[in-house]
Amino acid sequence: MMTIHKEGRVLLFWMLIILVALNYLLYYYLPEHGLLINLSILVSVVLYLTVLQFFRNPVFPLPDEEGLIYAPADGKVVVIEEAFEEEYLKERRKQISIFMSPINVHVNRSPVKGIVEYFQYHPGKYLVAWHPKSSTENERTSMVLTDEFGRKIMIRQVAGALARRIKWYVKSGSRLDQGEEFGFIKFGSRVDLYLPLDAEILCTMDQVTKGARTPIARLRSI
Repeated sequence: MMTIHKEGRVLLFWMLIILVALNYLLYYYLPEHGLLINLSILVSVVLYLTVLQFFRNPVFPLPDEEGLIYAPADGKVVVIEEAFEEEYLKERRKQISIFMSPINVHVNRSPVKGIVEYFQYHPGKYLVAWHPKSSTENERTSMVLTDEFGRKIMIRQVAGALARRIKWYVKSGSRLDQGEEFGFIKFGSRVDLYLPLDAEILCTMDQVTKGARTPIARLRSI
């Protein structure tokens, strides 16, 4: 089942009104230009459907599996490496980054069940999402989730060259279920995860992911 995300409903409504009005005016004032009218209708339909797919929001049963870390977004795995997380955790972590293209679902979902221990929005640049410095210099949010065993995971929304609207629906102290929506990045970009070094990585480079449906790592049992 597929629905339209709340972030796109107003835009899509007014876009439909404007496109219908423009095509009606073209038909009313230039009725003899049939080819132009047909071309305008075709372009309008393609444009509307393109924007519509940006805001699709699939509905599915959410996971509830302790220890498994699910992908926070639809996209492709572009980074699997060790990195030092210097903003809050202040330690080396396993970083997994998922690139969201303009054709992906843009909903961001919680990879685990937990409480938001830390949340911060950072204004910044709009480097292309695959740029090495995009995670630390682009507009972004940083969220640290703590699960019931005290294990901490950082999730970072990163804006890109096209994605200049990051939305989030949480704050420090918020409780998130596994797979629950916590944000949205309009027109794609990337999401970074910073996992404990002893986490078992289950994904591979260039793997296609589905938010809250693709397991990407497993936490060490406690």
